[in-house]
Amino acid sequence: MPLPDLIEIIPLRQTVRAAVTVPGSKSITNRALVLAALGDGVTTLRGALWSEDTEAMVDCLRRLGFDVGVEPDPDEPANRTMRVGGCGGLIPRAGLPGEPLELFVGNAGTAARFLAAMVCLGQGTFRLSGVPRMHERPQAALFRALRELGYRVEASNDRLPAVIHGTGSRPGGTVVSVDESSQFASALILSAAVGGWEVTVAGANVEELPYVEMTRRLVAEFPRNGGEFQIEPDASSGSYFWAAGALLGADVTVREWPVSGWQIDAEFPRRLPLPPELSRERDLGDSIMTAIVLGPFAGAEVRFTELGRLRVQECERVQALRTELTRCGAAVEEQGDTLTIRPGGVQGATIETYRDHRMAMCFATLGLKVPGIRIRNPACVKKTFPDFFAKLAAPPPHGLGAVICDVASGLPLAGDQLLAD
Repeated sequence: MPLPDLIEIIPLRQTVRAAVTVPGSKSITNRALVLAALGDGVTTLRGALWSEDTEAMVDCLRRLGFDVGVEPDPDEPANRTMRVGGCGGLIPRAGLPGEPLELFVGNAGTAARFLAAMVCLGQGTFRLSGVPRMHERPQAALFRALRELGYRVEASNDRLPAVIHGTGSRPGGTVVSVDESSQFASALILSAAVGGWEVTVAGANVEELPYVEMTRRLVAEFPRNGGEFQIEPDASSGSYFWAAGALLGADVTVREWPVSGWQIDAEFPRRLPLPPELSRERDLGDSIMTAIVLGPFAGAEVRFTELGRLRVQECERVQALRTELTRCGAAVEEQGDTLTIRPGGVQGATIETYRDHRMAMCFATLGLKVPGIRIRNPACVKKTFPDFFAKLAAPPPHGLGAVICDVASGLPLAGDQLLAD
């Protein structure tokens, strides 16, 4: 039974002490899948996230002819053990100019960008498409870089859907701008060794691109001739539980918290209590959304700066955050790409999620403290964290023991009713 269309989070009254597990990193899982497919031999990925985004990547790799085995993970329901048969840099399947091989990426930005570069290494024609929101998201800088390397990319307004003509390795150099998304550079870096590409990264704050640095380090350390690779827990997903602990004054931690330095959001616990200013470029990645929702509970005004990239993700996140926090009675000011939040009372409201998984999880966390928080379309969390609400409701110490109700019936949800599928 799927999650209802509208749920209510009942604030916690009891003292909570919990150590929660969270699924594997989406960013690392999709990068590792590409590297494993382009490598030699069989690579086993342990702790890999199994969610809407990674399912899209696995489906596309299978359509490209790669052997990808997926088995349950006994330690985390939202993870899988994946075995990927690499083909030494070859793409096994391709389409023809009049009949491209279709690859549907949903709303997975990583899959869309990483596959656009990867299929250039094939011998044939590929068509990438996604949901309507994915067709609105920027791709131009990546497509320009691929054309500079000599590949033919056909795309109206340089957005998806796109038809890409692969011609294999084409040694050469290209410059890619990351002003709109660091995923453009990551896409090229993941396929650069096989393609023979020299990739130069350009744009604002080039020296402060943690996701690009993650990609470079992953490429350097990944077992390219088969073997095993452990995916670490997703720090962005873990931020909601650190935030819950801060909101409730409770002892809530996340097990096996990443210490590799690969994920900028692993810094989240060190940003609590909130400082006077936080930057999306320098301080936190996607978890800055979690911090923004905590803003009204800070002891003083907090400025959240350099938020521009949030505007071109799953929804226009800056506007969405301002709108929904204001709906809850928070004092929020938007100037350019900065949100300034002043401390003050917050009240319950029905939250529009814009089909954005992070909007749903941020405001559900707020509902652990604030009465009357209702979440529309909660199943959108399947994009990265399909058992998020099950974690909130699980009894301590493995969950927070929250009560989550179906608004239509007024009844509490339990078990499979809390899973997004």
